[in-house]
Amino acid sequence: MSPTEEPSQSPHYVKSAEKTLAVLLAFNADTPYRTVTEVAAATNLTRAAARRFLLTLVDLGYLSTEGSHFALTPRVLDVGAGFLAGLDLPKIAQPHLNELALDLDESATLSILDADDVVYIARAAAPRLHAVTVNLGNRLPAWATSMGRMLIAELPESFQEQFLERVEISPFTDHTVSSAAELGDELSRIRRQGWCLVSQELDDGLRGLAVPIRRGDNTLAALNVSLHTSHLRGLSIEDDLVPRLQQVAASIAADFGGRSA
Repeated sequence: MSPTEEPSQSPHYVKSAEKTLAVLLAFNADTPYRTVTEVAAATNLTRAAARRFLLTLVDLGYLSTEGSHFALTPRVLDVGAGFLAGLDLPKIAQPHLNELALDLDESATLSILDADDVVYIARAAAPRLHAVTVNLGNRLPAWATSMGRMLIAELPESFQEQFLERVEISPFTDHTVSSAAELGDELSRIRRQGWCLVSQELDDGLRGLAVPIRRGDNTLAALNVSLHTSHLRGLSIEDDLVPRLQQVAASIAADFGGRSA
């Protein structure tokens, strides 16, 4: 039922609540990024009304905006937090992360993009690093990490361009990318190949390898493993590790009710 239809309504019915939910539900796996005009068409609202609802939801933190496009933020998860407590992506992914960490003897993480940071939402430590603690909810600058670059590379080009305009590059090691232009070239390569390797840019001797976890055309999160250069045991990143991570990502997506793309 669209917001402009007139159903048989009880006296307590709040029309603005219906319209707010209609605007939020206009964003889905097939259309994660929408303009005012597209939301107006999807909800049968006027363009002016759609714009007011969208900007209000931005102010409340449930939507983000880049240029003319709007997108959901992780805060929308708060709406269904009670339901998702028993069936959410981190909980579904955890057994897969545990198996991957045990198999490779390397730490495996699940991260999402929030503004210009990546946020850890699930993690399994390498058995040999059982005493090392990384708290869930920890943030890192997205540009500097394999999972962050993977998630940025999955965004529409207009979002990537605006990210590159505002990003501040600061070196962590001698291997760190030195400019937004260099980072932009790297994002293009990541988008083409479908996986990301960041080699010794955050810490000497440490590599990060990431692949996307997709549901349809929507990227849910990034799966990452931390690889110590002295601990690869003869494995090839492209021939051995990337296919292994892609297999795990597809399994997580399948268990979550989606499919890999």
